[in-house]
Amino acid sequence: MPCLTIRLECAPLNSTLGEFSPSGGLVTPAYVPRCIDTPFPSRSSHPQGKRGKVNEILLINASGQDKPGVTYAITQVLSQWDARILDIGQAVIHDTLALGMLVSLDMQPEAREQLLAAIRQACAEQDIQVRFQSISADSYRHWVDQQGKARHIVTLLARQVTAAQIAELTTIISRHGLNIDSINRLSGRVALTDLEKPVQDEQGSACVEFTVRGTPADMLALRADFMELSARLNIDVAFQSDTVYRRNRRLVCFDMDSTLIEAEVIDELAKAAGVGEQVAEITEAAMRGELDFKQSFARRMALLKGLDESVLAGIAAQLRLTEGAEKLISTLKKLGYKTAILSGGFNYFGRYLQQKLGIDYVYANELDIVDGKVTGEVKGIVVDGQRKAELLAMLAQQEGITLEQVIAVGDGANDLPMLSVAGLGVAFRAKPLVKASAQHAISNLGLDAILYLLGFRERDKLR
Repeated sequence: MPCLTIRLECAPLNSTLGEFSPSGGLVTPAYVPRCIDTPFPSRSSHPQGKRGKVNEILLINASGQDKPGVTYAITQVLSQWDARILDIGQAVIHDTLALGMLVSLDMQPEAREQLLAAIRQACAEQDIQVRFQSISADSYRHWVDQQGKARHIVTLLARQVTAAQIAELTTIISRHGLNIDSINRLSGRVALTDLEKPVQDEQGSACVEFTVRGTPADMLALRADFMELSARLNIDVAFQSDTVYRRNRRLVCFDMDSTLIEAEVIDELAKAAGVGEQVAEITEAAMRGELDFKQSFARRMALLKGLDESVLAGIAAQLRLTEGAEKLISTLKKLGYKTAILSGGFNYFGRYLQQKLGIDYVYANELDIVDGKVTGEVKGIVVDGQRKAELLAMLAQQEGITLEQVIAVGDGANDLPMLSVAGLGVAFRAKPLVKASAQHAISNLGLDAILYLLGFRERDKLR
C-alpha cells in the first residue's frame, strides 16, 4: 500500500542533505518515512489514454533556498501528466533545500519535453535549481531489490562532532560492506557561543545517527573496529539492528552504584567505619570481574560490622547523581516507561533514590541492623549478577512485555548477566571487561545519551 508521511514545522529542518545514486536509487533522511509501491501496475486515468509499458523512470533533483511551495510547484506540474511518484524525500541544512523525486512517465517525446520545460519554469519562479536523470530499468530493479537487506543503526556520540570522527567511522562502515542510507543529527543545534569551546568540552553533547544497509561479514571484527575507534577518539559508537523494538522499549533497569549515582555506597560506608581503603580494593577487584561477587560482598560486609545506623542518612544526602540521570528518568517517566533499580548495593539508598527520582521498582540488599548497629550481614537473598538477570526477567513478565523491550544499564561485571538478556544492554562508564562484553557502551556522555540510542532527537526530550 502506498504511504507518505509529511512532517510540518514552523522553521526549516536542520538535518543532513539527501543523496541520489544512479546505482542505488534515492537515498533520503530517516525522518522522511517512505513506502515503495509495487512497480508499474496499469492505470486508466492518464489523459492520453490507458497507461501501458512505462516509457521512463525519471529522477528529479531540486535544490536551493528553502521556502514554502517548492514541492507543490513541482508536483502540480507532474499531476497534469498523471505522473506516478515512486519515491520522494527532502532534507534541509541551514535553510538550503535538497528535494528528490523518482517518478514514472508514460508519454510521447514531445510531451516529455513539455513536462520538463514546465518543471524548469516552475522551479525558476521559485529560484530553485533542478536537474533530471533518466534511470535505467536495471538500476531501478537493483534499487527495489535493496528493500530486503538488513538495516542497522550506527550512533556516534561525542562531546562535539568533528569531520575526523565521521571520516574514520564511515571508513569502517564502508570497509565492512555496509552502505549508508541516511545520516541525521539527533542532538540540538550548536549555539554560536559553543563554537569557541574545545572539542572535548565536558559539558557538550552531540549525536549523529547513520542508517546503514547490509550484513557485516564479520560482526566481531566490526565491533572491535568500533571499540578501537571509540577509545582512540574519546567517542562512543553504538551498532544495533533497526527493528520495531528500538522505539518500543518499555522498561529500563539500572544498576545503582557508579551508574545512577557517582559513588560506590559500600565504599562510603567503609570510610565511615574506618576501613575505606580495604573495602575499596575489594570493590574494584569485584567490579573488574577478578573476584566472585558474593564472596567479595561477604568480605566487605564483615568489615562494616559495628557501623552505627545513624551514618546512613548523612551518606544518602550526600550522594551525587550521575550526569544526565535526572533528565533521563524524568523523560522516561513522561513517555510512560517503567524504571527499576537492580543493585548489589543496599535498599536503604535505593529507596532514597526512588523517592528522589520517582523510580518504580527497587531491588537491592537489605542491611541487617541490630540495636542501631550494622551486623556485617544482609537479610534475604544476595542480589548478585544472576539475581539481577532473574529480577529483570520477572519485571518484564510482570509488565507483560518481552525481554526485547527491556533496557539494562550498568557498569560492573555483576551487571553483565542482565545486560546480556535485555533487548538493549548498555555498559555505562564501565570497566574494560564489561565494555568489551556488553552490546553497547557509553563512556563519554551522560546517562541521558541513552535516549539517542532509542532514536530520540534533542527536541523530543521532555523537560
